[in-house]
Amino acid sequence: QVQLVESGGGSVQAGGSLRLSCAGSGRTFSPNAMAWFRRAPGKEREFVTSITWSGGITDYTNTVKGRFTISKDNAKNTVYLQMNNLQPEDTAVYYCAARGAPGTAWQYWGQGTQVTVSS
Repeated sequence: QVQLVESGGGSVQAGGSLRLSCAGSGRTFSPNAMAWFRRAPGKEREFVTSITWSGGITDYTNTVKGRFTISKDNAKNTVYLQMNNLQPEDTAVYYCAARGAPGTAWQYWGQGTQVTVSS
């Protein structure tokens, strides 16, 4: 079975950086794309960024463009999220997700990792 495990969250002051990792495992794990979502306190889950597995095409929500970078290591089935110039509004639980075909629902989800940004 597919399992996604996030790591790298923590607490940082505004302007600081964190790098999140999400490792996929399982014999059936062969994603078309992986993504990062986040859920801030009192808010709904929000799309942050995604990357296609073969072509490396990326997409970002406007609020993180220029600050966050998604990358991947196909051989390790791992996706990364480099977060720079973090701001308090970035505080959230960050989740990675994967899907097996373009345009389909995000099928697999990690457990989440907490990112807390203080002013």
